[in-house]
Amino acid sequence: MKIIVTGATGMAGQGVLLECLQNNAITEILMVNRKHLEIAHPKLKELLVPDFLKIKDFSNSLKGYDACFFCAGISSLGINEEKYTVITYDTTLQFAKTLVKINPAMVFNYITGAYTDSTEKSKTMWARVKGKTENDLIKLPFKGQYNFRPGGMSPAKGQKNAKMLYVVIVNIIKVFSPKNIISLNELGQAMINAVHNGYAKQVLEISDIKKLAKDKYLQNGGSL
Repeated sequence: MKIIVTGATGMAGQGVLLECLQNNAITEILMVNRKHLEIAHPKLKELLVPDFLKIKDFSNSLKGYDACFFCAGISSLGINEEKYTVITYDTTLQFAKTLVKINPAMVFNYITGAYTDSTEKSKTMWARVKGKTENDLIKLPFKGQYNFRPGGMSPAKGQKNAKMLYVVIVNIIKVFSPKNIISLNELGQAMINAVHNGYAKQVLEISDIKKLAKDKYLQNGGSL
């Protein structure tokens, strides 16, 4: 399985990347980053794209992949709706529309967030914008398209890109409400299994992600 991963310089993307690197089902990974990430692995390549809104210019480098794990994203803290929409909605849709034209048989997995509002009417800005992003991704004619809504995320094994305060808070929540926390290993595993086996829902809440992560395909190390 050949995949594209975005957001590998951030916590979620790096955690998913580490899970993919150790999974036998993945034979080739293309990181699409805005800035260089210092990491080396035999099945890993990097494509630098300073502005994802211009991803069309790099189409030739994106051909022949089976899936995209779109993990790029930002917090809405301190950002107005116009800027957040450009980064979250416009950028993601531009990336996805480019890929679906050159790889229509691809599965496109998008990391969104718990409490995203599918009605697009929420008073919470980020939930409304992410809801519209999910809804319009679902309309694209990919072979498969899944939206993952993790809650609190604990770092993948060996991961260094995680803010200490965030990790402490997640660990505290995990003690009192473990069902609201998912590890980035689980998230990566679920995304891999969604490509191979699919899933009954296109919007996956934490319980769905945990269930999919335990799929038979992964437990067999990528071979049925």
